[in-house]
Amino acid sequence: MARPDDEERVAAAPGQAPAQGYLPVPGASPDAKMGAESQSEPEACCLALNGVPRDSPAAASGALGSPRVQLAPEEETQVRLLPTDPGKETPGAEGSPLPRTALSPRRFVVLLVFSLYSLVNAFQWIHYSIISNVFEGFYGVSSLHIDWLSMVYMLAYVPLIFPATWLLDTRGLRLTAMLGSGLNCLGAWIKCGSVQQHLFWVTMLGQSVCSVAQVFILGLPSRIASVWFGPKEVSTACATAVLGNQLGTAVGFLLPPVLVPNTLNNTDLLARNISTMFYGTSAVATLLFVLTVIAFKEKPNCPPSQAQAALQDAPPGEYSYKKSIRNLFKNIPFVLLLITYGIMTGAFYSVSTLLNQMILTYHEGEEVNAGKIGLTLVVAGMVGSILCGLWLDYTKTYRQTTLLVYILSFCGMITFTFTLDLGHIVLVFVTAGVLGFFMTGYLPLGFEFAVEITYPESEGTSSGLLNAAAQIFGILFTLAQGKLTSDYSPKAGNIFLSVWMFVGIVLTALIKSDLRRHNINIGITNGNIKAVPVESPTEQESKAAMLFEQSESAI
Repeated sequence: MARPDDEERVAAAPGQAPAQGYLPVPGASPDAKMGAESQSEPEACCLALNGVPRDSPAAASGALGSPRVQLAPEEETQVRLLPTDPGKETPGAEGSPLPRTALSPRRFVVLLVFSLYSLVNAFQWIHYSIISNVFEGFYGVSSLHIDWLSMVYMLAYVPLIFPATWLLDTRGLRLTAMLGSGLNCLGAWIKCGSVQQHLFWVTMLGQSVCSVAQVFILGLPSRIASVWFGPKEVSTACATAVLGNQLGTAVGFLLPPVLVPNTLNNTDLLARNISTMFYGTSAVATLLFVLTVIAFKEKPNCPPSQAQAALQDAPPGEYSYKKSIRNLFKNIPFVLLLITYGIMTGAFYSVSTLLNQMILTYHEGEEVNAGKIGLTLVVAGMVGSILCGLWLDYTKTYRQTTLLVYILSFCGMITFTFTLDLGHIVLVFVTAGVLGFFMTGYLPLGFEFAVEITYPESEGTSSGLLNAAAQIFGILFTLAQGKLTSDYSPKAGNIFLSVWMFVGIVLTALIKSDLRRHNINIGITNGNIKAVPVESPTEQESKAAMLFEQSESAI
């Protein structure tokens, strides 16, 4: 049984390459004499990377015809934790045992608090759009002004994602979480001062602050799941964290039409209703900020998985944020996923923002039902998210599941498009539910697939880039679909999104699945696996493939 962390100190510093590029494997001690005593007890010896014993004549003369491969410092972190035999644990640096892994009960508190303040942030994103006609009349502005109250979330994310992910990677999870929750609370209180017809700019200011808070929220689900949860529950945890944001969107569709009914003929009553919604949101956001300060912790005392232990063992000085970004953009499967995730999530943002306008075009006076349709779309997606997360934890079929959900989302979009104008509101509920189940269910799939194919790069960085792509596509799709909807019909705007989703299907089919994190956790090695380089004092210009063998006899 593995020893606690404080008993695992060894002479070599964690993350330092083994001496002369050797990998520790079971055998005999490298310092032992080749006598009878060393033959009777299994100790640790070192093999060169070509499989030849360190102190054998063959090793000295290069008997296998190829020189020993010296490990670069930046490669050792990953290599040291790769098992030398499938299903078998590998000793740590210089023969030390692997770090003890354990699951902390606190992980559920962290996940719950994050999901709740993410819920409030998502609620504030959509609560203008779903009753856009009400706010247009109250503030005396155009529909485009109200659309920008939603699109400001997307606009703010793009330039701020890089400093936000840098802060997450260098200052940690707790500080990032407190910033997200704190700014969300501040933005909610600013909006409380905007409940007068000439103060649209104040409500825009408050919404802008909330949009900045979102930058420190959307990239956290995969980071929280990886840092706090074990390999058998990490996908479900990520889906649950994403679920909080989706639930906030659902509440944002449901409550505003109920709390702020269309009473434009009585502006005083309308102002009181808007004020009630704003002050209620502020009170909840304040409570959640206090809970975030109390409950959030940087990381558990023991890593929850060997993949996480590998990252925690890496010397801090070896990490470079700029290098990490470059590595991600050199990763072709990740770039393809970046585009496909942006298309799917951008389409979801566009449909959510313009849903009220689409429904009211064919079903006049149905503001409440428009909110309920949005609720149906998101709640169905929440179910899809959880089921997809459970399925991934059980099967680890990331690429196949992602492609299947993409195809079904496309079919759902086509069905929703051509049933919207048939005059049957019940049918719209059904088709919106089918669309939401697959479209929203895709969100955690993208996060977890990205973490798998980019390990050991930071989960916050990969998730942040995915969200940035989603915001860019969301802005473009909302503007284009809004223009097509107002100039032609909602059907034209939805067909526009359907074409882009078909492009996403083609690109998803081209993604190569390389489950690096999963392979580390279950002890599978790939002869072609390469360490992801980070900044080091002497950077190697070329990397040799890492190939090593298990010794079959004890010396």
